[in-house]
Amino acid sequence: MSTPRVRWFVGTAVVLLLAVAAAALWQAGGPRDASPVNRAGPTNALAAPAAPVQPGVQHITVINLENKGYDQTWGSGSPAPYLSSTLRDQGVLLTQYFGVAHHSLPNYIAQISGQGPNPQTQSDCQTYTAFDQTGTAAFGQAVGEGCVYPAGVPTVAGQLTGTGRTWKGYSEDMGQSCRHPAPGDRDDTQRARPGDQYAARHNPFVYFAGITGSPDCARNVLDLDALPAALAAVDSTPNLAIITPNLCHDGHDAPCVDGEAGGLAGADGWLRDWVPRILASPAFRQDGMLVITFDESDSVESDSTACCGESAGPNADRPGIDGPGGGRVGALVLSPFISGGTESNTPYNHYSLLASIEDAFGLPYLGYASAPGLARFGADVFRIAP
Repeated sequence: MSTPRVRWFVGTAVVLLLAVAAAALWQAGGPRDASPVNRAGPTNALAAPAAPVQPGVQHITVINLENKGYDQTWGSGSPAPYLSSTLRDQGVLLTQYFGVAHHSLPNYIAQISGQGPNPQTQSDCQTYTAFDQTGTAAFGQAVGEGCVYPAGVPTVAGQLTGTGRTWKGYSEDMGQSCRHPAPGDRDDTQRARPGDQYAARHNPFVYFAGITGSPDCARNVLDLDALPAALAAVDSTPNLAIITPNLCHDGHDAPCVDGEAGGLAGADGWLRDWVPRILASPAFRQDGMLVITFDESDSVESDSTACCGESAGPNADRPGIDGPGGGRVGALVLSPFISGGTESNTPYNHYSLLASIEDAFGLPYLGYASAPGLARFGADVFRIAP
């Protein structure tokens, strides 16, 4: 005969079994036809972090453009209608996505390592000097000054290699694989030249000795011309690809040294050429995610705003030079796992992007990607079961 205690145990067991089944479905990505869930987070305060959501993304591509504030890119009358309208209708717009510093280089470094800025990276490392590390601070921050971090400072590239996954950096006009200035030399890529508009400071992989001192650099840090062949099949597409257009096509220069108009309109034309190739690739259609964002806003003096409890870090009193952060830039996420034409107001920055990449591959958080309360892409971005 059933007793209240027996009925309680039976009921509890059923609830636990249902929870396990739900968790398994969640890890598998959830039903593809589930309705989107958009979380409207605060715009001026740190949002409560979402639980990590991994709906099945296994091929991530990041395209970084240059020096444009949110309103200029995403507002009415944007000179980039393909990005701000055509692609926006296919993706989730992150309206509160921020850079973490000025100028360019510390933002790129943040995306693959979680390391904060220092005076040399804030000045875009005019001279290609080694980082002189004197210690390690909270959140894995290397203490010191310089440009090229020692081999002991980890990156998401090393994490992926260590777990049997693949990564690539594709830089337009780089030509020779793993191209960077000689140690101690001035960086001759700071200004564009006709036929050579590559900027080393927009290629974060060459600022880590663990990469430049490894055969992986020549194998994995490639010219953009290598991308089409990689996209041809799932097996040849890297798990993580970071793509950098040249100084004309990333919106940095206007006009460009080769006579092109450049600016945001020039970047939009480049996206029209390259993004459809990525979206049509077998890897993207299977389990891909494309993130298009900007390194920083265009005005150091007027737009050094930050989000997400960003810290100044141990090496720079002012991570944005004239204030904390690199300004509001926005980001667009496209994937088979999202619903197009939606948006999220959750605060994100480049450290959030790194943490979200690490979530997808089950990797530990590096640097400031491990900061408490930092939001990572969750139910506000991905289409998952409610």
